[in-house]
Amino acid sequence: MSFGWDEAVAFALTLPGVTIGAGAKGTTSPQIRGQQIVSQGRDSGTFVLRATREEIEILKETDPACFWQTPQYEGWPTVLVRTETADPDRLKVLIERAWWDRATKAQRAARGGDRP
Repeated sequence: MSFGWDEAVAFALTLPGVTIGAGAKGTTSPQIRGQQIVSQGRDSGTFVLRATREEIEILKETDPACFWQTPQYEGWPTVLVRTETADPDRLKVLIERAWWDRATKAQRAARGGDRP
């Protein structure tokens, strides 16, 4: 089962405070407090995920078929995702982490628990 752009958006919208906002080049993306969580990739079957630099290195090392960066993204807290090879459960955790890192304390409390 793949986890594509539509599934990423639908899951992100279940998180407290997430809305759809303007993205790059006329696109829209799930955002929290005006900050993107995920955005559409340039190529079909891809999207861009916000993550910590440490997480990005681990993702690229442990699952290079799914996670990678082009020179444009190197050094930034974003990683590209190939949806056809993505594990849906893993991506939900990663999207929730991206949300958590940008959410307010009140929004985190509404979700409950610690950082995923």
